[in-house]
Amino acid sequence: MTADEAKKAAAVRAAAMVRDGMRLGLGTGSTAAFFVDEVGALVKQGMKLICVPTSERTRVQAEGLGIPLTTLDETPELDLTVDGADEFDPHLRLIKGGGGALLREKIVAAASARMVVITDASKRVEALGRFPLPVEVNAFGLGATRRAVEKVIAASGCAGPATLRKDGQCHVFVTDGGHYILDCALGRIPDPDTLSAALNAVPGVVETGLFIGLASAIIVAGSGGIEVLGHPG
Repeated sequence: MTADEAKKAAAVRAAAMVRDGMRLGLGTGSTAAFFVDEVGALVKQGMKLICVPTSERTRVQAEGLGIPLTTLDETPELDLTVDGADEFDPHLRLIKGGGGALLREKIVAAASARMVVITDASKRVEALGRFPLPVEVNAFGLGATRRAVEKVIAASGCAGPATLRKDGQCHVFVTDGGHYILDCALGRIPDPDTLSAALNAVPGVVETGLFIGLASAIIVAGSGGIEVLGHPG
């Protein structure tokens, strides 16, 4: 099974959880895009859904598929959000934000009764940190914020710099919310809960890519088939 085949398989499994009349959060990224395609097919078949996209990229995809969209201002409570992850551990803790949508992804997930993650087996780790941790920061005071972030990282027992993310043209990457992202190469995070709280206490930090206590279940697709961790509901 190729990586794309695994992602699609996980997306198909998650789409089987969707019911008529649901309010859905639509994730961002290569895996979540397969789920959005599946939702588009359900809508085309006549299922009545209303969805909140977690990024402008997902919004464009959903609109192209004819998926009815809303906002959290209009629909502040969602039944289910399905999204991908850059990494997950045995405790259903995640690192997200490789696509730069971590703030909106976390807001939408927190507004949902359930968050189900779809992923391929390569994203499974025993301890978070192999994937660089994204930290979304305000553009104002960037230098001071970065130094404070690096101090928190060092105090947590992690190593590695906080690197300002650039786009494909070597320009500073700007999120949909107008913020910057520091990618922190940590290697291994001994205590994700404590690190998350410490980073969020730094003035200038908008949000981190540590998703803790948000995922109800993770659907993992691999060569052995589909494995469901947690409680999908």
